[in-house]
Amino acid sequence: MDDELPGLTYLRMLCEQIPFAEVVRCFDSPETFLKQHEQLDYDVCLLDIHMPGLNGMEVAQLLQSRPVIFVSAHPEYAIEAFNLDAIDFIKKPVSRDRLEKALSKVMNRLNDLPGKSYFIWNTNLGKSTLYFNEITYITTGEIDKRDKLVYMADQGTLLLKNITIDRLLEFLPARDFIRVNKSDIINRKAIQAYTFDEIVLKLKTARQLPMTITLGDIYRRAFQDWIL
Repeated sequence: MDDELPGLTYLRMLCEQIPFAEVVRCFDSPETFLKQHEQLDYDVCLLDIHMPGLNGMEVAQLLQSRPVIFVSAHPEYAIEAFNLDAIDFIKKPVSRDRLEKALSKVMNRLNDLPGKSYFIWNTNLGKSTLYFNEITYITTGEIDKRDKLVYMADQGTLLLKNITIDRLLEFLPARDFIRVNKSDIINRKAIQAYTFDEIVLKLKTARQLPMTITLGDIYRRAFQDWIL
């Protein structure tokens, strides 16, 4: 939320460039936002501090502990912001990298919540919500190694854009998912059988044969502990 339209437009543009961020609504009036925010499904609110009427600090206090990130040209308010348990304080002008770092903190906090069942990322279909219980297998893309191909429980696939295996493991619940080699993550429920160096999945190849993937040497012990 920012009362200056150019700043609000720029911030929205940056958010839209971040793969896991989705803009729910933008407001240039604190009063309008407070009247409507309870009907909105959002994870974090980006707040300017200097606004007409209510300032950002006052708005944050009225949100009853909903996560906020302050975006301001006045760093002297940073200590007060963190006293309100703000997730982050970003000094204007805002860069995409700095904003992504702040929003990653939100994602990490949300992923630590009990009952978290999904994550949002940019895919070949646009920004998509991926539910953990619908993911069976994830492998590195053949054309672009930065992308990851996700096999879904309904036999469909999605291509996650520009994400590492390590970043994916931050989202996925460790009790259900494990990395088994440099390129692959599997869901426990997708396993049909396994040997010392191979895992047979319930998924089928294009020739309708069971899909088999390699169990890497450095991942074997962790897999054996996890599968028991």
